[in-house]
Amino acid sequence: MNVRATARLRAEPDGRGGTALPVLVSDGPLALRRTRSPHTAYARVTVVGAMSAPLNGDRLTIEADIADGARLTVDAAAATVALPGPREDTEPSTYTVDLGVGEGAVLHWLPEQLVSAHGSHLHQATRVRLAPTARLLLREEQILGRHGEPTGGLTTRLTVHRASRPLLDQRLAYGPGAPAGWDGPAVLGGHRAVGQLLLADPAFEDAPLPARLLGPTAALTPLAGPAVLVTAVAADARLLRGILDDAMRELLDGLRTDHTG
Repeated sequence: MNVRATARLRAEPDGRGGTALPVLVSDGPLALRRTRSPHTAYARVTVVGAMSAPLNGDRLTIEADIADGARLTVDAAAATVALPGPREDTEPSTYTVDLGVGEGAVLHWLPEQLVSAHGSHLHQATRVRLAPTARLLLREEQILGRHGEPTGGLTTRLTVHRASRPLLDQRLAYGPGAPAGWDGPAVLGGHRAVGQLLLADPAFEDAPLPARLLGPTAALTPLAGPAVLVTAVAADARLLRGILDDAMRELLDGLRTDHTG
């Protein structure tokens, strides 16, 4: 039997300088747990996989509403592994993330990697709605195949709207069914780990960053709005995370310097 599950959360200011979580609803394999945050102003939620999912045919959704002025970090306890399931004729699975971030709110959306196992077929979609003064740090990482195996079929789409206007609409496809050339020298060049880091902050309106390379396999691209996108490929998950972590530290340190300078 295929799984249909929707987990929901809402974050809002608690009136004491922190952030409350009046809605924290788990469902099926998506278990949401409040965990300790190193920053007192932020709440922290960790997604814990309660069972193997998604299998082909599953429909999983996470909905998060970050109210005006709230500050939230969402991470995960482990990687998400897309699996083929017991039947070969099953439809693709879907994993949808729907995020809304209000005025003056901050969301750090930092899940672990998504692993596309051989035989799986997953459609992943992340949709974000930002208020004009919202801030967002979002990381996505895709690992194409477990160790020593080919990748499954994976399509991802990341769409971000700010003040109801498009900021980013990016679609990627890998594996069986993807357009020819997805693993060629112009795209992955033999790498099997790919990731994106998006930072949206009103500070970029007055001080936009220039496009530049971040080493041999990563690039920073300013968007037509107060945001930058880092795109990277690497041989494996560990190297990819190192590239994105370095970029994250550099970007956040730069913003802190601008805010205090």
